[in-house]
Amino acid sequence: MNNMKIHSSTSWTNYFTKNSSIKRVNWELEPNITKLERNNILKSLQAWQLGETSEGEHLIHAAGKYATEINDNEYPYAVKLFIKEEQKHGNNLGKYLDLIKERRIKKDWGDTMFRKIRYYNTNMELWTIAVITVKSAAQIFYQALKDATQCTLLKQICTDILIDEAAHITFQKERLYIIFSQKNSISKFVAYHAYSCFFICTSLVVWFAHKKLFNAGRLNFSRYFNKMKFKLGKVAGKSVLYNQEERQKPSIIELNRSHSI
Repeated sequence: MNNMKIHSSTSWTNYFTKNSSIKRVNWELEPNITKLERNNILKSLQAWQLGETSEGEHLIHAAGKYATEINDNEYPYAVKLFIKEEQKHGNNLGKYLDLIKERRIKKDWGDTMFRKIRYYNTNMELWTIAVITVKSAAQIFYQALKDATQCTLLKQICTDILIDEAAHITFQKERLYIIFSQKNSISKFVAYHAYSCFFICTSLVVWFAHKKLFNAGRLNFSRYFNKMKFKLGKVAGKSVLYNQEERQKPSIIELNRSHSI
């Protein structure tokens, strides 16, 4: 049985702070997107840019409430830095849209749906599985976007986001495991299947919203869906969620120990 390493909130705060100082995009480059590429990716690029611009107020509120329950005062700071990194993605995508003289949209049906779900959610567990699911889809989305263009600037933006998203998924996966580990056997059974159902349903929504972009990035439905199922196993599969069950549940004190990332 694998032994998942759980990083403290302080470690994540340190990581996000350090990562924010790293610049991976050369804004002196001119965007050289072709007409065909623009046609294939523009609507999805605009929609995803909008989705990356959330202020995260409801997530911060949920994180604060949860942090009080588990006595981890540092966790909300880590979440705020996580949100700040997401906003950086939105700013970079918006800046690119400005450079290619395309508008930043104010409304998208997919974004509206997810914002309504987030608006009424104050539960950290639901937040965590929702973020993991969207971040998993984002990894596939940005790789497809990167593969759908020869524009060096856009490729750099995608690479920067992909590097960030890998850490974001680890950050959320650890939190999901912490929450899951405190459940009894029946609750674990229900939660495991609920996570999987939500993940798969959301995956289908993302595909139908952005299939033109995915196709341009050389992903058909079968390849996309297989990638998402693989990611589901990596972030919320039995080998992850039941990771240390045969040994012992991690205590809050153990989970808050400081580790270096």
